[in-house]
Amino acid sequence: MSLTRWFLPEEPDVIGLLRAQLAVTLEALEAFADWANGNRDAGQAVRDAEPRGDQRKRELVSALRAAFVIPLEPEDVFALSRGIDQILDFARDLVAEAEVLDCMPDEGIATMAELMGEAVRHLDVAVAALGTDDEAANAAAEATISVQHHIGDAYYGGMANLLHEEDMRSRIKLRELYRRCSRIGEVIIEVAERIMYAIVKQS
Repeated sequence: MSLTRWFLPEEPDVIGLLRAQLAVTLEALEAFADWANGNRDAGQAVRDAEPRGDQRKRELVSALRAAFVIPLEPEDVFALSRGIDQILDFARDLVAEAEVLDCMPDEGIATMAELMGEAVRHLDVAVAALGTDDEAANAAAEATISVQHHIGDAYYGGMANLLHEEDMRSRIKLRELYRRCSRIGEVIIEVAERIMYAIVKQS
């Protein structure tokens, strides 16, 4: 081992750490979709995933502080980790608000929840390819954005259907849940676009 290598800290597996955080978020979103389709017990699984997601984020930040060289710029890694964390946090918050309001999601929210899981699976593919196959990473990020467009369609379709809801209180409650779903979709876009931006900076 060279003296130079002896003095340098090991390069952390940033991609692996990001994917570990994504795995927890995807697990939460799968439970979220199950909950949105009527399984009330699945809401607890969403809540249980949140502290584990926080732990994965802390591990990544700790690795960044100790790293000498990483395959991505630290600001990009941090932005990706923060966005992934927000997706999980917002899903947990939506479940919590629905339970406080005693308002179970409707078909439109269930559709959006399932699409969110699909979008995050594309994000995982994109992150896995970062630094080794930028074309594949960019294509997966674009696929994420394409899924988000479907989430948007479900959002507007569901909001339109709410106009036919005769119970004013129910309509107001569901509207708030729809808005929370919309915000999750926005964060998914932000993560996908940050991946694309990181690729551009490396080229």
